[in-house]
Amino acid sequence: MTTQEITNPEELRDLLGPPMPRAVAKERRTLHRRDREWLAASPFCLIATAGADGACDVSPKGDPPGFALVRDDTTIAIPERPGNRRADGYLNILANPHVGLIFLIPGRTDTLRINGRARLIRDAPWFADLEVKGHRPLLAVEVAIEQIFYHCAKAFLRSELWQPETWRPDVLPSRARLVKEVEAPAESLADLERHYGPEYARKLYA
Repeated sequence: MTTQEITNPEELRDLLGPPMPRAVAKERRTLHRRDREWLAASPFCLIATAGADGACDVSPKGDPPGFALVRDDTTIAIPERPGNRRADGYLNILANPHVGLIFLIPGRTDTLRINGRARLIRDAPWFADLEVKGHRPLLAVEVAIEQIFYHCAKAFLRSELWQPETWRPDVLPSRARLVKEVEAPAESLADLERHYGPEYARKLYA
């Protein structure tokens, strides 16, 4: 059997068929009261970006529920905390402001999706509203909403993501062992185990 590539929109539509009317009609441009409630309950989101050359990045962001600040009916802001400082997604935003976000609520099989245009904010009066445990964010991603809708549950149901009996966290070695084997750093395994041990969680905002 030969590989059959799809190379144009017509081929894709012939294969998938037209989108369901409800899937098209559900798109909005402003936050509904329920969207605000969803954001207030969500502790985690994924931010997708693409650079000027098309290179893509997806970055996870997490904080206590409600970490995404609703600025108004068409604007939200997401704080940045101390991390690895690669800044792949932020460099993409500087070159191409278009972003896609997915907000999750643990145990829910539907998600809230927001697409829009982002800018990086170094400081603003509303940064005080983004403080966690006395720590102000390093910066914030402010997103002007262009499209917002709820995504159906099928991917979560198929993957059984929230069913604990399917979880296998020990299927791979520890984070420290993965770093040692894959990235081959100079640190010893013992040093890496200490780094990713209890102290790692205590320094989330340091």
